[in-house]
Amino acid sequence: MSVISDSGVRAPSPPFTDEHEDLRATVRRWVESEIVPEQDTWERRREFPRELFDRAAELGFLGLKYPERLGGQGGDAVHDAVWAEELAAAGACGGVGAGLGAHTGIATPPIFSFGTAEQHERFLRPAIAGERIAALGITEPGAGSDVASIRTTAKRVDGGWLVNGSKTFITNGVRADFLVCAVRTRPEGGHAGISFLILERGMEGYEVSRKLEKLGWHSSDTGELAFTDVHVPEENLLGAENEGFKLIMANFQWERLLMALGAVGAMDWCLRRSVAYALERRAFGRAIGSFQAIRHKIAEMATKLEAGRAMSYAALRLLDSGQDALREVTAAKLFTQRAAVETADEAVQIHGGYGYMREYEVERVLRDARLGPIGGGTDEVMKEILGRGFGL
Repeated sequence: MSVISDSGVRAPSPPFTDEHEDLRATVRRWVESEIVPEQDTWERRREFPRELFDRAAELGFLGLKYPERLGGQGGDAVHDAVWAEELAAAGACGGVGAGLGAHTGIATPPIFSFGTAEQHERFLRPAIAGERIAALGITEPGAGSDVASIRTTAKRVDGGWLVNGSKTFITNGVRADFLVCAVRTRPEGGHAGISFLILERGMEGYEVSRKLEKLGWHSSDTGELAFTDVHVPEENLLGAENEGFKLIMANFQWERLLMALGAVGAMDWCLRRSVAYALERRAFGRAIGSFQAIRHKIAEMATKLEAGRAMSYAALRLLDSGQDALREVTAAKLFTQRAAVETADEAVQIHGGYGYMREYEVERVLRDARLGPIGGGTDEVMKEILGRGFGL
């Protein structure tokens, strides 16, 4: 995002710098040259190639905000925000954004923030290098937004724990090399009885039950996992025992902001694609963009984009400065996810019947956007958080 300076030169607006804008351009070039030409094939195959993690690591994208001592780029949270927004704005399908984003934005941050030096070396360094794929395991068949209802148990045994239970809707779940997994280590206590263990694919009793079919995000593997007496060693405890809820909450704001930024990127793509199509497509001897109804749709799309961008950037500025941004992040997540669905739907309408054809891509963006009001905390949860913030 940029503003016009007194000299007439377009300059980045806070919290973005020239370095962040250079990253934005680099991500866009990569997406447009190496992802967009291939992603229709990946969508049909229901997964993108494992080598994409290697390529993203080679370009430094998997460790943007992690220190150089761990193989990262030594950047800041804003670099990660640019990555999340630009993947979508440059046209990467939701499945690619979800798979890479789950690795960088929700699975590895808890290891960096709460892990030991030994865990950094065992899990975070190879994840930054693209050598091991990470996933986060919280959602269960009977526990989604209500984290206190987690039933996957971890029973104390000599040298560690025995884990039994299941997880579902796990992004990267089918091919993840390790899972940052929420488990119940104390039967009573609700939130107070949750811990996090790092489960590894090769552990006996760790099973990928099935790969799930979805409305959107086709190129992202989404798995259902089952654990039967999985022995997890003591050194795989992440953070303090029975304090896992703090770990969950610590990353929720960032996860939701990344979703808001991704939605902003998707809306930006939809607007640009729709304007180009409206100028190109002709009906009754003139460009359809000259019709009032089309102009009004474009105007509504642009307004939603700018509102969502302003809300998301405001929340990003607060988080980047170390301030609490619960209300701002929650509002941005709530608004942008629904707005992205509506904007994608308008793009389909502008394209007419062609909008539902695969080669026009807008039908895919609409399918991908539909998860937004559900994932990372449903619209209803966001409204509840905001309502309680007013003392209601």
